[in-house]
Formats: sequence, C-alpha cells, structure tokens
Amino acid sequence: MGETIKIKGADGFEFSAYHEPAFTPRKGGVIVVQEIFGIDQYVRADVSRWAKAGYEAIAPSLFDRREWSFTSEHTPEGIAEGVAHARSTPLEQALQDIGACRDFLSARGKVCVVGYCYGGSLAWLAAAKVEGLAAASSYYGSLVQGNAEMKPLCPVIIHLGRNDPGIPADDVEAAVRAQHPDVPVYIYEGAGHGFNNESPERYSAEAADLARKRTRDLFESA
Repeated sequence: MGETIKIKGADGFEFSAYHEPAFTPRKGGVIVVQEIFGIDQYVRADVSRWAKAGYEAIAPSLFDRREWSFTSEHTPEGIAEGVAHARSTPLEQALQDIGACRDFLSARGKVCVVGYCYGGSLAWLAAAKVEGLAAASSYYGSLVQGNAEMKPLCPVIIHLGRNDPGIPADDVEAAVRAQHPDVPVYIYEGAGHGFNNESPERYSAEAADLARKRTRDLFESA
C-alpha cells in the first residue's frame, strides 16, 4: 500500500513523494518521474506496478515549491497549469530532487529511474547528470532531442510514440543515434504521446506492455 512521505532536498526544502515498498523479493529501487499533471492517479498506479514487480518505488512531487501536492486533469486548463509549473521549475532543482530520492533508496540496493513526458526528459537528463543511478528509461521526453549530446552515466533506453504530434520520433532517434549509437530508441507504431498513461484518450495497451517489459529487462540486468 502506497503512502505519501517527505524527502529533504539539497536546498533543505522537504517535498512530498508517493512511496510504496517492494513486494518481496526486493529487486531494487525505482524513481518514477511524473508528467506535467503531478502525482495523480496514473503516477500512483505506475508506482504500484513497480512495487508489484519487486521494486521499492517513489515518485517525487516536483512542483511542491510552487504548489503543494499539485495535480491537474487532462484538460486544456490542466495542461496549461502543468506546463506553467514545469517551465517555472528549474531543471537543476528537479534533478537535485531526483538525487535526493536516489539517496533515500540507495542504502537498500541499486536505484533506477523511469520518467514520462516531462519526466521522460528528466530521466534522460538524470542519466547524464545524476550519479549513482543503475539505469534509466525515458518515455517521450521533449528535451531529449535537444540534449542528445549529453553522455549517459548509466544504461538508458528511450521510448517514443510514432503518432506523437509534438515529438518527431524519427528526428529524436536520429539525434540520439548520431551521438550514442549504442542507446536503444524504440518507436511504437500506432501509439501517441503518453501511451503508458492509462487515461482513455492516451493509453495504448500494446505499446505500454512492450515498453514496460523492455524497461523491466533493463532494470533487472543493471
């Protein structure tokens, strides 16, 4: 059963995080990095999936300094609110909070990170800038292409939806492969942006299941 806890950031601020211990046997820890909608029901469901897969999972609430426990709906208004919070949250601050979650989990074994949308960008950046991560899985992050030159410190994989209107999958793949030909970039035909999210308008079960299997395989081999 998950619960909300507090984690102290590098700046001394205590942010909230949704945490669920692993079902035994414990395989490691996973940091689940949110979309722009905050720690909503879909992020919590993902934390629970990872816990059931044997990982102690934690999802930091990265907008707490602006609005405590922010969540929003998948509506134009909710998207605008989430985008405003994301743009006003310094990337280095978000990465430091991911680092604080790493510290929280690392005493009990390896720590991996998975992120979606906003969190997908942060997962890619964390792979290059947050030391001590065992592996990273980035889902449809808009900042990956523009930061493709960053050198990952750990194994990383990237997931993209072919029908994502905001992220050109082929261009992202080309940018990453030009810099890191060994980094797997998976493009899911028929899937759009947010295909892992179980909201009816975005979810693609076939793509989500395959991407989760690939991510689990990566984390288990790390």
